[in-house]
Parts: sequence; C-alpha cells; structure tokens
Amino acid sequence: MRKEIYTEKGATPVGPYSQAVVADGPLVFVSGQGPVDPVTGQMKLGSFAEQAEQVFENLKTLLEAAGTSWEHVVRVGIFLADMAYFAEMNGIYQRYLTKPYPARTTVQAGLPGGKMLIEVDCIAVVPQG
Repeated sequence: MRKEIYTEKGATPVGPYSQAVVADGPLVFVSGQGPVDPVTGQMKLGSFAEQAEQVFENLKTLLEAAGTSWEHVVRVGIFLADMAYFAEMNGIYQRYLTKPYPARTTVQAGLPGGKMLIEVDCIAVVPQG
C-alpha cells in the first residue's frame, strides 16, 4: 500500500517524515482542515495542542469516510501560524502517524481568521478489497 523510499545519497529526515513514499492504489486528496468543531461548526480557539488535536481528528473522520485511515496516508502538508509550534506539532503528529512516515512539508503560513494556529491536508491510499 505505501512503501518508504530512502537513500543515503539524500538528506536524512530530521523529523517524523520519509524522504519519499510510493503508493499503490486509488488516492484520496483531503483538503486543508482547520480546528473546526464539526458539532458546532465553530473554530475551536484553544491552545495550540487543542487546535492541533481537533485538526487531526477532523482529518481522521474524513479519511474514514473515504474508506481509509492514517495508516495509509502517503503525504501530509502542515501549515503553522508560527514555527515555534513545530516541536509540539511533531509530538501530536506522532500520535496519529506511524512509521513508515508519510512524505511531509511543514511551513509557516498566514492562516484564515487570524486565530487559527494550524491547518493540515493529506493524501492517502484507499485500500482495495
């Protein structure tokens, strides 16, 4: 389903991500998700950890609705309001994603609403059978 690609000729990952990933099967592309509470439809404006956990739970719900899971994610894009949250984000990220880690990009970005601290999108394989 997903296979890590690693070469010593490339830069060694400095976090929980793979240099590259090969995927086998149909893909689902999940749009960027913010910390919106699906029950109230309101943005969850708490600590960074509270916002990040809501984001990862929102993604989990969408992955499951598409017939897949975090186990089959091959690419993640993370957008942080401030790179000071990077280490904290990695800790939360590792509760949802496991080795082989997906390929990943993490950038600092101006996020909508001015109070949103994190947005995440992903690409996953939909298992067949």
